Amino acid sequence: MSSDEKDPITDSSAPVAAPAADTTPTADREKSWWRGRTGSLAARVGVAAVLCASLATSVVFYVQNQDSKDLLRAQEQARAAACQYGPVLADYDSKNLDTYFKGVLDGSTGDWKKQFESTSAELREVLTQGEVTSEVTDTQCAIRTADEDAAEAIVVIRQTITSLGTQHKPKPGQLSMVLSLRNDDGRWLVEKVNSPTPPVQAQ
Repeated sequence: MSSDEKDPITDSSAPVAAPAADTTPTADREKSWWRGRTGSLAARVGVAAVLCASLATSVVFYVQNQDSKDLLRAQEQARAAACQYGPVLADYDSKNLDTYFKGVLDGSTGDWKKQFESTSAELREVLTQGEVTSEVTDTQCAIRTADEDAAEAIVVIRQTITSLGTQHKPKPGQLSMVLSLRNDDGRWLVEKVNSPTPPVQAQ
């Protein structure tokens, strides 16, 4: 090789080949990029949809469970109120009727309260003249129907009654009642009393 010829390998002034150009059409590259983005986006949307569905199901189950708890709580409160009111209604002493009337009215509302108030004078006279005393010995109660606002309870009370008619000797008796109760701002009050047997057995 003559001195005028230059080695293209060692000659730094020799032109360097440019890198190969991307011959993939621009539209194809965009489609490829878009497919990747779309797949990723679809995956994220799918995960979000599953999460939303799971959350919605959890909320529904929570509300149903909460409703069930509220109903059970209401039923128990109504039952407790009925169990408490039954003895109040069936436990009295003709020598201390003011306390009895106050207790009955305090746990009542609606028609039952009006009815008891309208007949209290007559009832007082009957109990006083007959020297009647009733003592509750056992109370059994159960809820027949109930929701969060109203309930019906069955109450069975065993009692002993003394009066002039029994010569002041205690005699056993049983009183069965169906109490209709209403939830009055968190307090269960009796609005109706149905009893197949009279609450007073004075002779």
